[in-house]
Amino acid sequence: MKIHKEGRRILFFTLLALLAVNLLLLQFNRPAETFNRIFVGASLVAFLILLQFFRSPARRLFTHEDLIIAPADGKVVVIENVHESEYFDDMRKQISIFMSPINVHITRNPISGVVRYFKYHPGNYLVAWHPKSSTKNERTTVVVESEVGPFVLFRQIAGAMARRIVWYVNEGDEVSQGEEFGFIKFGSRVDIFVPIDTEVKVQIGEKVKGGQTIIAQLKV
Repeated sequence: MKIHKEGRRILFFTLLALLAVNLLLLQFNRPAETFNRIFVGASLVAFLILLQFFRSPARRLFTHEDLIIAPADGKVVVIENVHESEYFDDMRKQISIFMSPINVHITRNPISGVVRYFKYHPGNYLVAWHPKSSTKNERTTVVVESEVGPFVLFRQIAGAMARRIVWYVNEGDEVSQGEEFGFIKFGSRVDIFVPIDTEVKVQIGEKVKGGQTIIAQLKV
């Protein structure tokens, strides 16, 4: 299993800390043998959970110029028409994907094109499914002019557990559909805003895979 670069340092120091604590317990807490065994088991489980969170599975990416591909693994929690105020200042169709701690947390470009706008917003850490998390939480906003014309906006949104968003794009960059544009550490959400006449291909509650699941089709 490949480990994402964002997790290697965290995993290394976590492993060192767990090993140190367990060795100290085994050395100086020998009478409490049962407790020591339980702690060793709990440490192993905790490390394996952290390890799977930072996994980076191989993906056969699906690409097509007028299709919007899921930017992340998770569950579709919002499909609605909303007023997008940060960039478009008009009505857009919003599709939101909630990423639980057990999902792969790599975020991918939902479409190919040129980054016309990028901004990082510090903010709160409301639970990721809270309606105001899209505008109140720590987040990034990326707007890409697609190869077929329409502009697509997408946001990485931190959740109650996520305390760090990482991004790899800047204004003016050319991006390719399915490639990584960032990583969100622990539970989080990604919102996509597309033109109102975009045809949505998923339903509320549907589970999607980043870089593979078609979530919408642009009108061109």
